[in-house]
Amino acid sequence: MKRSNEPIFWGLFGAGGMVAAIVTPVCILITGLLIPLGILTSDTYTFSRVAILASHWLGALILWVIISLPMWHAMHRIYHGLHDLGVKSCAVHKWLCYGLAFVVTIASAVLLLQMLTR
Repeated sequence: MKRSNEPIFWGLFGAGGMVAAIVTPVCILITGLLIPLGILTSDTYTFSRVAILASHWLGALILWVIISLPMWHAMHRIYHGLHDLGVKSCAVHKWLCYGLAFVVTIASAVLLLQMLTR
């Protein structure tokens, strides 16, 4: 039997879906409703405060998970959604979708590591 790498992508898909389902509504609530309505002050969510969060290893890890896992989820969904649109998927589509998710994951890790070393 030929070994498949599909379980890895399904695992990243599931983890990204969970992160997107839990974190995205909270981000929308905070930045889309609570700050504009004045319930939370925008002083709490300034660039300098987010930079302080990203300069701690735990904050950088949380930001990396929030960025990278939903990207894997989205690219996996797009890759398998091509079939629903009638596009016959090939290796190029797989490399484009998962390659983009990989590039975003690595780029966000590099940028967050730069924040840690400041």
